[in-house]
Amino acid sequence: MTRNLPSPDSPLKIGTRGSPLALAQAYETRDRLMAAFGLPEAAFLIEVIHTTGDDRQMINADRPLKEIGNKGLFTKEIEEAMLRGDIDIAVHSTKDMPTEQPEGLVLETFLPREDVRDAFISAKYNSLSDLPQGATVGTSSLRRKAQLMTKRPDLQVVEFRGNVQTRLKKLEDGVADCSFLAMAGLTRLGMADKAASAIEPDDMLPAVAQGTIGIECRSDDEMARQMLAAIHHAESGTRVVCERAFLRALDGSCETPIAALSEIKGTQVHLRGEILKTDGSQRLQTEGIAPLDQAEKLGRELGEALLAEAGDGFFDHR
Repeated sequence: MTRNLPSPDSPLKIGTRGSPLALAQAYETRDRLMAAFGLPEAAFLIEVIHTTGDDRQMINADRPLKEIGNKGLFTKEIEEAMLRGDIDIAVHSTKDMPTEQPEGLVLETFLPREDVRDAFISAKYNSLSDLPQGATVGTSSLRRKAQLMTKRPDLQVVEFRGNVQTRLKKLEDGVADCSFLAMAGLTRLGMADKAASAIEPDDMLPAVAQGTIGIECRSDDEMARQMLAAIHHAESGTRVVCERAFLRALDGSCETPIAALSEIKGTQVHLRGEILKTDGSQRLQTEGIAPLDQAEKLGRELGEALLAEAGDGFFDHR
């Protein structure tokens, strides 16, 4: 599909979820495209699309995500709209994306990666180490829960979902003593000061691709692909490809506690990854280094080796 650059008469339609963070990411994408091609704001149209995840959050806010169904929970309706031609590109938090795209769609554009760390959020305590015995932690992330249980099995974990503003309100209401958010999301919302502290990756390895905005489009839309190529951040792309290959090898989803972080060191990529039992009773870790052009191979091989080490039943839910 070849067409002219977007214009006010024929705008590029950008699909996104409707949360404040999702909209902030869509606006960042639009602004980068405007700058790269000298286009006016009117040449772009932000289209808000409600996803299954958004609806279920409202209806079943206290149910764990794993009971609802995870792969594509926050992307399915957006991708369907793109395949129908209702939108031209879709902006996602890459950590929410399944490792495989539907036929006809490609995910090959990533914006510069933000802070990868998890944020510790609490009005009472400054850090994880300050939490008293038996403190209540609010989180819907199986990764964070398992990592916490590995370090602090005394903590009480309660289901805690919703957008950034909803979670902060729950803390104000005393539902939990603390919670976690991604530092990247808080930074993009201008709310980094809401974090009592940032947790270093050595203490809590982040989710795959955390902090990265991914932009999806139709594989046959040459104009969109050329425009997106102009704002693609190669280093972030290499890191994300490495981590997502690790996740794909493990067949990971929101139902499995998996963490990974890759970093560029000169001409090489260094990957650290871990998988955990859902109750935090066991953690397996791995790491490796490879040339940049072998980032995907490194992720795949480390994931396959870790999966073999784990054996059958490692991710069985309790």
